[in-house]
Amino acid sequence: MKNRNETETLNELIIAEELKYTNDLKQFKEQFHVAYESIKPINIVKNLFRDVTYSPEIKSNLVSNALGLGTGFITKTLLLGVSHNPIKKVFGTLFEFTIANLVSKNYDRIKLIGGNLLKHLFRKKQELNKN
Repeated sequence: MKNRNETETLNELIIAEELKYTNDLKQFKEQFHVAYESIKPINIVKNLFRDVTYSPEIKSNLVSNALGLGTGFITKTLLLGVSHNPIKKVFGTLFEFTIANLVSKNYDRIKLIGGNLLKHLFRKKQELNKN
């Protein structure tokens, strides 16, 4: 009777270890699949894009830099126009990047001043409409 009890106990331990092995193997395969998917180039780009769109700091920097570049380009085009002179092109590009740098560094001030100007203009327009 003692042998049968030890055999049953041993069989139960073997079954428990086999279940544990099966479970561990399943978890390993799932982790491997997640890791494999995360290193695919398209998923890296998607994750980077998601991180950029959800981060308010990066979003703010992106907006200020885009506004700076746009302002620099518009200012250069308005002041210098289209020129075929290489010296004007070089100075125009330097001027464009200087304006872009100034605008992107002072984005918060420009935003505040622009908001105040718009409020002031709309307030005057509403006062004129009332009279």
